[in-house]
Amino acid sequence: MRVSVRLFCSVSLSTLLVAGLGVCAPLHAAEAPVPAVVAAGGRAPDSFADLAARLLPAVVNVSTTQTVREADAEEDDEDDQLPQMPNFPQGSPFEKFFHDFMNRQTDPNAPPRRMQALGSGFIIDPTGYIVTNNHVIRKADRITVTLQDNTVLSAHAVGHDDRTDLALLKVDSKKPLPFVSFGDSEHRRVGDWVLAIGNPFGLSGTVTAGIISSRGRNIDQGPYDDFIQTDAPINKGNSGGPLFDMDGNVIGVNTAIYSPSGGSVGIGFSIPSNEARGVVEQLRKTGRVSRGWLGVRIQNVTQDIADGLGLSTPTGALVAGVEKGGPADKAGLKTGDVIQSLNGQPIEGKALPRLSAQLPVGTQAKLGLWRHGKVMDVPVTIGALPETPEEAPAKPVAAPKSAASVSFADFGFTVGPLDAAGRQKYNLPASLKGVLVSSVKPDGTAADRGLKEGDVITEVQQAEVGTPAALKQRIEAARKAKKRSVLLLVHDADGLRWIPFPLSAEDAP
Repeated sequence: MRVSVRLFCSVSLSTLLVAGLGVCAPLHAAEAPVPAVVAAGGRAPDSFADLAARLLPAVVNVSTTQTVREADAEEDDEDDQLPQMPNFPQGSPFEKFFHDFMNRQTDPNAPPRRMQALGSGFIIDPTGYIVTNNHVIRKADRITVTLQDNTVLSAHAVGHDDRTDLALLKVDSKKPLPFVSFGDSEHRRVGDWVLAIGNPFGLSGTVTAGIISSRGRNIDQGPYDDFIQTDAPINKGNSGGPLFDMDGNVIGVNTAIYSPSGGSVGIGFSIPSNEARGVVEQLRKTGRVSRGWLGVRIQNVTQDIADGLGLSTPTGALVAGVEKGGPADKAGLKTGDVIQSLNGQPIEGKALPRLSAQLPVGTQAKLGLWRHGKVMDVPVTIGALPETPEEAPAKPVAAPKSAASVSFADFGFTVGPLDAAGRQKYNLPASLKGVLVSSVKPDGTAADRGLKEGDVITEVQQAEVGTPAALKQRIEAARKAKKRSVLLLVHDADGLRWIPFPLSAEDAP
C-alpha cells in the first residue's frame, strides 16, 4: 500500500490536478462581525451552526476550463492518468468500443480536449478579491466563481506565486460581497478547534470540524513548508478553502492530505495565514512576489554532522554552498559555516529559507555563525531572490595531474582523478575541483549515505582536496584525531551537500 501526500482539486474524468503548496490569506479590510464560539470549561462547543452560517457566504467554488494537449498530459503524475480499460470477453463489442476510446485519449496526434476542474477559494475584500491555490487555476482558459447563493461571476487572475502555490483572483460585482478576515495563526495552539469549509468532490459549501493536530509540519513540498496539521476532514476539491478558528478568522488554507487512497484519513495540512499575508499583499499591489535572499545552500545539522564538526549539539543550518556574488558571499560566509541564529532568534536548517524570504529586500540582518569552534555575529544585507538561479560562467582550468585511484573498502567506494575524460563522461564543469567517485558498492556505507558514481568530493573536514591521495590523507588524519565521523563536501547533480561518514565500526550502519 502506497501512502502519499496529495495536493488536490476536483477534476472531471476522475483525474486530479496535482501541484505544490496551497496558500490563502485575506487582505486588510473593514471587518465584518462574526460571533465567536465559546466552549465552557474547554469542552467542545454545543454547535458550530451560527459560526458556519456567517462564514459560508464568503467561501466560493472556483471552476476552471482548460485545453489539455497530450504532450502536456504526459507531464502529469500517475494520479492524473485515465482509468484502465475494463476486462471484457475477447471479441466483445464492448471491448472494441473501450479500446477505440482509450486509443483516442492516448493518441499523441489527437486533437486538444477540454477539461474542467473545481477547487475552493474565499473572498477577502468586498470589492471582489478572492484567494485560491495556483494549481486550481493553472493553465486555465476561463475562470468562474460560484457564490453561496449560486451567483456565477467571471474571474481573472491578478497574480500568482509558483513557490507558494498562491493565486489572487478578482471578480466584478454590482454589490459588495461577503468576506472573511485574516487571523493570527501564530497564536493558535495544538488542540484548538477549527472549521474547514470548501467544495470537496464539487460538493459546495461543505463544513467540517476538527482540531489543530500539530504545527510546523514539513512535508517536503517546497522550501517554505510550515504547515498546520488538522484532523478536520478535507478531501479533493478543498484546495484553496479556508481553515477558521472559533473567532471566525482565517488561520490557514487547506491544501494537502496524507492518505493511502486520496481520501481523508484525518491527516490534513494547511498553510498558516501568517505565512501568506505578505505574499497576498504583494500580489494585490504588483501582481508578483519579491522575497529576501541570502544566497546560501544549506542542510540540517544531524548528529553525525555535529560530531564531524565538533559541535556540542546538532542545531542550526550548515552552509553547503555559497552563491558567488550573492549577499552571503559579500558578507564573508564560507562553506562549512553553521548559521545558528537570524536576528538573535535560534533557527533550524529547514526554517532558514522561509525566515530569510520574509525579510525585506535591502535591509540588514544579523547572522549568528559557528565557524571552526568560534561563535561570531555577521551582518548581511538581504538581497532579492532571483527569478531563476544564475550560474557563473565556467572558467577553463588546467586538468589535474594524473594520480592513482584509491579504494575506501570500509566505506564502499573508490575515487580517481578528476580528469578531462571524467568531466566529459559525467558532464562536469571545467571549474569544478576535487576527486571523482568512480564506483560505489550497492550495499556499502557510501551508497547508504547517497554517494553515487560521478559525484565529486571537493572537501574533507572543510579542507579542499584535489587528488585521491589527498582525500585518503585527510580521512586518515581524522581517524588519528579519534573523530567519530568525517565530513565530505560532495558535488552531485543537485549541487553541493555535506555527507557524514562514521569512522568507528559501532556507528556504521
